[in-house]
Amino acid sequence: HNGEINTLSGNRNRMRGRERRLECPRLGEDLSDLRPVLTEGASDSAQFDNALELLVRAGRSLPHSMMMMIPEAFGPRYHMSTDKRAFYEYHCTIMEPWDGPAAMVFTDGQLVGGTLDRNGLRPARYVVTTDGLVVLGSEVGVVEFPPERIAQKGRLQPGRMFLVDTVAGRIVTDNEIKSKIARQKPYRRWLEENRIELRGLFNAAGLEPLAPHELARQMRAFGYTREELKMVLTPMAADAQEPVGSMGTDTPLAVLSDRPKSLFEYFKQLFAQVTNPPIDPLREGLVMSLMLYAGKCRNLLAETPEHCRQLKLSHPILTNEDVDRLRAAKRADFRVATVPALFDADGADGSAALRRGLDAMLASAVSAIEDGASLLIVSDRGVAPGRAPIPCLLATAALHHGLLDRNLRAEAGIVVESGEPREVMHFCLLMGYGANAINPYLAFDALADLHRRGELPEKLEGEQVVDNYITAVKKGILKTMSKMGISTLRSYRTAQIFECIGLNRDVVDAYFKGTASRVGGVGLEQIAREAMARHGDAFRPRGPGELELDYGGEYHYRADGENHLWNPESVANLQHAVRNDDAGAYERYARAINDQSRRLCTLRGLFELVPSEPVPLEQVEPAESIVRRFYTGAMSHGSISAEAHETMAVAMNRLGTFSNTGEGGEDPARYRPRAGGDDANCGIKQVASGRFGVTIEYLARAKMLQIKMAQGAKPGEGGQLPGHKVTEEIARLRHSTPGVSLISPPPHHDIYSIEDLAQLIYDLKCANPGVKVSVKLVSEVGVGTIAAGVAKGNADEVLISGHDGGTGASPLSSIKHAGCPWELGLAETQQTLVLNGLRDRILIQADGQMKTGRDIVIAALLGAERFGFGTAALVSLGCILMRKCHHGTCPVGIATQDPALRRRFAGRPEHLVRYLRFVAEEARGLMAQLGFRTFDEMVGRVDRLSVRRAVEHYKARGLDFSAIFARPDTAGGRQAVRCVRPQTETLKDHLDWTILQRAAAAVEHGQKTSLELPIRNVNRTVGTILSNRIVLRHGSKGLPDGTLEITFRGSAGQSFGAFLAPGVTLRLLGDANDYVGKGLSGGRIIVQTPPGAPFEPSENILVGNTLLYGATGGEAFINGMAGERFAVRNSGALAVVEGVGDHGCEYMTGGRVIVLGQTGRNFAAGMSGGIAYVLDEHQLFDTLCNLDMVDLENVHQPADVEFLQQCIRRHHELTASRQAARLLDRWPEMVGRFVKVIPIDYRKAMERIRQAEDRGAEYTPATEEVYRG
Repeated sequence: HNGEINTLSGNRNRMRGRERRLECPRLGEDLSDLRPVLTEGASDSAQFDNALELLVRAGRSLPHSMMMMIPEAFGPRYHMSTDKRAFYEYHCTIMEPWDGPAAMVFTDGQLVGGTLDRNGLRPARYVVTTDGLVVLGSEVGVVEFPPERIAQKGRLQPGRMFLVDTVAGRIVTDNEIKSKIARQKPYRRWLEENRIELRGLFNAAGLEPLAPHELARQMRAFGYTREELKMVLTPMAADAQEPVGSMGTDTPLAVLSDRPKSLFEYFKQLFAQVTNPPIDPLREGLVMSLMLYAGKCRNLLAETPEHCRQLKLSHPILTNEDVDRLRAAKRADFRVATVPALFDADGADGSAALRRGLDAMLASAVSAIEDGASLLIVSDRGVAPGRAPIPCLLATAALHHGLLDRNLRAEAGIVVESGEPREVMHFCLLMGYGANAINPYLAFDALADLHRRGELPEKLEGEQVVDNYITAVKKGILKTMSKMGISTLRSYRTAQIFECIGLNRDVVDAYFKGTASRVGGVGLEQIAREAMARHGDAFRPRGPGELELDYGGEYHYRADGENHLWNPESVANLQHAVRNDDAGAYERYARAINDQSRRLCTLRGLFELVPSEPVPLEQVEPAESIVRRFYTGAMSHGSISAEAHETMAVAMNRLGTFSNTGEGGEDPARYRPRAGGDDANCGIKQVASGRFGVTIEYLARAKMLQIKMAQGAKPGEGGQLPGHKVTEEIARLRHSTPGVSLISPPPHHDIYSIEDLAQLIYDLKCANPGVKVSVKLVSEVGVGTIAAGVAKGNADEVLISGHDGGTGASPLSSIKHAGCPWELGLAETQQTLVLNGLRDRILIQADGQMKTGRDIVIAALLGAERFGFGTAALVSLGCILMRKCHHGTCPVGIATQDPALRRRFAGRPEHLVRYLRFVAEEARGLMAQLGFRTFDEMVGRVDRLSVRRAVEHYKARGLDFSAIFARPDTAGGRQAVRCVRPQTETLKDHLDWTILQRAAAAVEHGQKTSLELPIRNVNRTVGTILSNRIVLRHGSKGLPDGTLEITFRGSAGQSFGAFLAPGVTLRLLGDANDYVGKGLSGGRIIVQTPPGAPFEPSENILVGNTLLYGATGGEAFINGMAGERFAVRNSGALAVVEGVGDHGCEYMTGGRVIVLGQTGRNFAAGMSGGIAYVLDEHQLFDTLCNLDMVDLENVHQPADVEFLQQCIRRHHELTASRQAARLLDRWPEMVGRFVKVIPIDYRKAMERIRQAEDRGAEYTPATEEVYRG
């Protein structure tokens, strides 16, 4: 197994729930010795094997069992037989998918097979020889064969199975295997006759407003605020989208807040980074599914018609009418029971009352199941002066785990009917802890009131309001699942993919078993106290003039609202300090941030520094040295204005340290110093998933390269810059078209594993030999293990970002609920690296709302050597925290591209310089008190931290920081606690050094040169060091076309021709692995089937996945098929290929792609620019193309016909392609079978550009006369 099972916790919980019902005559009468089926604490692969072996031993075939555990996607956009679709849906009622990126190989001694996950997120290539040998591996070239011996070259396809029957001596095709299994029983008929689909369920529902006084009381009881109504519910109902915000979060964690907080607020989402990729739920939505079944689950080891006697739900959000229909259902074999989730609010002992309520709820559920109930509705309706609602997350988790412990969980589904859930995170948590469906009845009542009061758009009818809200929730659930790389709600449910911050171990072990909780916190007593505080507020009489609902102040600062560290006082003090070089103003600012004795906000606010023998301040390392450890956070030119971006770069260069480009590229004019001597070149150049502006020159001009795996404010998500924000300036830097939207995918499409990350690190070091490479991660439980992988992958620095970092735009649910404080992630990273002997070779940077010298010192004591400043740097330059960055209307000219607003920018480099010097001086003062003369002495000295002695806060006093303050055993000082040596040199045996020796005349003097060399798959990133040397000598234009031609024979390793510079042609006679032409920057790549190969190239895989990722220029001619995601994010290259897998031309923004053969599914998803021409001989391409952003048309314009014919002719000349020859021989007949794929926005943008050019011309073209005549 190469991959990750992301849903393991849920698979484990669900298997536990099934164990009571396991029966199988083949395995004997007593199966108690099989329990537990899954070995506790074993790896995901081992537990998968446990489950698979059980299924096979019980009588299912090995392929059948694999189809159950890793089913292919079978949504409506997939071409699939009715019987196979029915097979997969039937098995949904028996077992959920074991979901995650996975390449599996399996055997029972006769059959040997392989299968890929539904999204194809792991590479697997195979070769079949003429004498019947099959070689399958994650790379091609593992075993070398002469070309004439190879009969077939292929790859495992997403969701497909490859099977060899060693007894029959043949390969069994995917269709043959699956059609046989899908028809071995009448699954389709069983489904049609047995699944339960209640008439009217999910029909359009109207709105029925409550009386305003009663509604306000209910909303107070469940903790609603006016701010939530305005900023969360209103946009969801009006736009059918998750609400968006900006600038991160600076409010207290729930456990530190003085206000009663919902239990939901104590949890943080987990997300995928490095070891497995997040998924794009919008552009790759065809693999996603919210469909699920609810009801009694029967024996896993049998198959009967009754197994699918369950309620089918197309999604988990039920309206108030839907719940009424469920209660009214009268079926003998499907009974519905309501279980109250309330507790006594009158008693003095809240925790005892809450515990009695939970016990009564569980007893009621057990009784209902024993009476035959198949569906439990857990309801908190009936809130009254003496009856308070049990927090619905606690009720759901307690019921789920309580039934699991009693071996009853598989007997009934759970529907939550509650007034508490209203935002996306709430629904995700409820499903993660066991709910099958949720009815947020009070959210619908609140929307009815907003609609009645005219606070929603007038055009919206009540039914549309409900539909919009449910649609927004569904989109949010899909996005949250996709952050963890999970495709189906069936797998996400019960998977508990969260971490809690601020719940004590007793509560977690009792109700949230298996959830990480590293710092302890509140118990049932405080949870009850907060619930009763809300309930008491709901039913107490309101005073004169008192508002029915509290404002809140969670998202925007209010004087009477939640505490914010960035408030008018702190902003004003900092800006006064930097503008006037006023140390006193800075001290007032720092004191307000650091002193959290009155109002807690951050975990570090509870830390105390343990003093030692002080040293004189003059003996402490000077500020000029300390500031070189400071960087600015990654902010793209595009998210902020050119003026702000360049000001930060100038300031950081004056200090002798680095600013960060962000992911928007950089103007090459900034690579040269300015007339006055200032330098606006960003020292750190970021490489993010969009690869905007990432050319060989961009990489070659960096002092450090940063791979952004995740961002604190929205980990696991991509981004989108809408077309109206893509100005001519932005388009030029990002190698795109003005007015055309730009999409950053959630994952790097060349990083699906830690090995892939190591490959990209290697690529970047080849693109700029000697450069340092940093990897940006976001704090979450387990980040230390990932950081260890980063260190082993040869990165020079790992950055741990906190959850509270700023952003130009992010869903509010991500800003508030994803990621953890950097204190937790930094401590875990330091401890893991030290314990594994890796700390000596890698730097650690921390960022996320770093504000003061005290923050820096605490981070250093926890292990950081470098520190990032984002929001604070912007505040020093004039930001006033309007939190409107996503609207582009920044009044101080920072987060905007509007020329009029940009003229208001008043920040100057010296403002940022002064701020960082103030921070360094504050740090020096603390170092003197602690007895440290140099900064290095302080790094990792966690023994100099303690927790504040007298914590009176009723929630915070339960926190336990022993996990943060743990000091790893350094084996008598032999294990380093900071970076003391460089990483291992990996480039010394690179093939490019040989090429540079033999091609010196071409590189130095432009002399035409031809070379021929053998190549093996251990030769990675060939041509990239060569390209670095060319652009450093000749600039971005490189060499004249045809100057250097190199022919290779064999199997090329990963990233062949990455970032290839102009003037270089690489010809490969053989095949290649993944990432060919990554970041192609003007060079030419030709991959040709070797002469004498007996197979048909256009039907065989010649190159791997993810070709031309982020290419900005150049050409590629592929004499065979490519794998998945061909030309992903291509923004300027021309490519001709003879067939592609799924997701071809995904996110493409420019360039031209010509496909002379078959295509996979989801072609052109997210394609906003460029043009593709696809051969469609069977007239089915439109069913394989994602038509959300593109139009299809025939190739009939003379210019298109001529261009296409010239490119195919050129392809034939360069590769001797048989497919090209066939097309050219029958050109008049074949040209009509091509389809032109053109993005809708791109067509409009090109028309605007053409009109602008025509207005400047002296004549009107004939075409304009014809079409406007």
